[in-house]
Amino acid sequence: MIHTVLIDDEPNNIETLTHLIEKHCPDISIVGSALDVAQGYDLICSVNPDLVFLDIQMPVENGFDLLTRFDHYDFEIIFVTAFDQYAIQAIKFSAIDYLLKPLQPAELTTSVSRVREKIKLKKDNLLLTNFLEHIRNKDNKHIHKLALTTTKETLFVSPDKIIRCEASNAYTTFHFNDGKKLTVSKPIYEYEELLAGYGFIRCHQSHLINKNHVKSLRKEDGGYLLMEDDSRIPISRGKKELVLKNLISTHK
Repeated sequence: MIHTVLIDDEPNNIETLTHLIEKHCPDISIVGSALDVAQGYDLICSVNPDLVFLDIQMPVENGFDLLTRFDHYDFEIIFVTAFDQYAIQAIKFSAIDYLLKPLQPAELTTSVSRVREKIKLKKDNLLLTNFLEHIRNKDNKHIHKLALTTTKETLFVSPDKIIRCEASNAYTTFHFNDGKKLTVSKPIYEYEELLAGYGFIRCHQSHLINKNHVKSLRKEDGGYLLMEDDSRIPISRGKKELVLKNLISTHK
């Protein structure tokens, strides 16, 4: 059984989540619930859960404040939140699971399934550590780390080390400035959204490039971008104006 606690300032939300878990997640055992950060901290310390469902928006102190009380994380987190654009962006950047209110059973079971595999490994939750560093340093993008997870490992990568991303159906291959590459099982459009604020441009259906690693814009062969790794990246006809505008702004 997965020992679980629920932390939310609204009793009705706890009641709803409890009902959904009991109906759709039979291997989860709810061992306690709390209505604020202080109660939640004491509860986690006393029962040592495998999993915490944590509301982000709570009065006085929020869910992030609770997590900063811990030095390390030997439990998994599923955030529960109403729409919060920056928080969700940071959560995705760090590959953390989350649920949007109102809760949907299918999304709950999907998140629990992913977390179940992580719990089997019984390691410190480095994804959560990385996420909190992102939140603490919201405006310092140079120290943000993108979590890239494969079946074998999770790498934490600075976006400025990424030269380009290349799509292959539902997979994305990352090419780094040290010559290495990594393929993850997520489509490129997800990374287009996550990396938009870090100097990345979707110049083609299959290519997302870091404009800071562009050597030159070449006009021959229909036009392409010559990257620092000497790759030649095509530019879609409809993207040429966007690419040119971004490259000009970089070199002003």
